[in-house]
Amino acid sequence: MMGPGAGARVMVATRPVDFRKGPDSLAALVGAEYGGDPFSGVIYVFRAKRSDRIKLIWWDGTGRNRPIEAACREVR
Repeated sequence: MMGPGAGARVMVATRPVDFRKGPDSLAALVGAEYGGDPFSGVIYVFRAKRSDRIKLIWWDGTGRNRPIEAACREVR
């Protein structure tokens, strides 16, 4: 199983994103909107508008951004 290293940084987007975007579009968003480098090994976290889902992308060094999707239950 491949995963980020123990010292990996995590960056969380504060604004929701369109969840129809794939990993390539999210990587482009990282560079254009946030000024980050999607190929740096940093884990980028995005949330849906309703805040009920998140998407994570990170570059694993193989030449592709890996999408990691997670569903979260709402806590009240």
